[in-house]
Amino acid sequence: MHVYVRERDVWFTAWVGWQTDKRGAMLWEEYVMTSGTTGSTPPDNPTPQQRALPKVNKLTSGDITASLKAGFSDFLARPIMSGFFGLFYAVFGILFVWSLVWLGKIWMIIPAVVGFPLVAPFAAAGLYEMSRRLQKRESFGWSEILGVMANQRKREMGWMAFVTLFVFWVWSYQVRLWLAIILQDTSFSDLDGFLNTVFFTPEGWTFLAIGTCAGAFLSAVLFSVTVVAMPLLLDRDIDFISAMITSVRVVTGNPLVMLTWAAVISVTMLLSLVPAFLGLIFTLPVLGHTTWHLYQRAVSPAEGKSTQPSS
Repeated sequence: MHVYVRERDVWFTAWVGWQTDKRGAMLWEEYVMTSGTTGSTPPDNPTPQQRALPKVNKLTSGDITASLKAGFSDFLARPIMSGFFGLFYAVFGILFVWSLVWLGKIWMIIPAVVGFPLVAPFAAAGLYEMSRRLQKRESFGWSEILGVMANQRKREMGWMAFVTLFVFWVWSYQVRLWLAIILQDTSFSDLDGFLNTVFFTPEGWTFLAIGTCAGAFLSAVLFSVTVVAMPLLLDRDIDFISAMITSVRVVTGNPLVMLTWAAVISVTMLLSLVPAFLGLIFTLPVLGHTTWHLYQRAVSPAEGKSTQPSS
């Protein structure tokens, strides 16, 4: 068995190395084609442009306003189809919370409700495609939009779904950890007892403070790597690592604007959860359409393509 494990590790290492060399060759070939550079080997320290990463633009608060207007316009153009995605997300949230109650996982309801918006960017893929087609004045129906969404499983979007769900899992796990450490001597058998413990005891306040800080950090990380990456992956044939790097570059290059956009998303989503998730029927589509238009302003179009950002 020991010999088998070592042999398996050797083959695995060789496979990883081959994949790495293959990806590097593909990136170098793409760089040569786009930059006109000659030579058979890549430079020792390639710049982001040499890696063929999309160009990132400077944003202002006016870009958020214009994108919101365009997003609302897209919603009005196809309200039933847009609202369907919000309704699906809302129903999923209701069933998710109900299942926690049915399973007796009362302590998981608050972290689930708070962390539920983390997976919203992936759920908005259909909305991005709708906005893309509306922007190009292309006709479409349910089959075209759902077909594009189904095809994402064959592309890099699946990896972004894994990243999103992994962060959500980390969030749930750390809540359980702090619950066991801080509220270990506290018992509660229903939702009212749990809420009283969390909001009206010193231990509960400590739990909320630590959980809020941890949640804010995880949300900031996930927002940074997905806010542009999701629509970018749907719009272009690009690997998910490059998409995440581009998303982080947009955030770090426009910290105040993107912080404002993150605050708009957070407040809107949390308020939408109050009326039994039903507010998401309207807010999720508008935010999804808006994210597409903000992405169009944040990232320059690929060479040979042109876009007309909403005014």
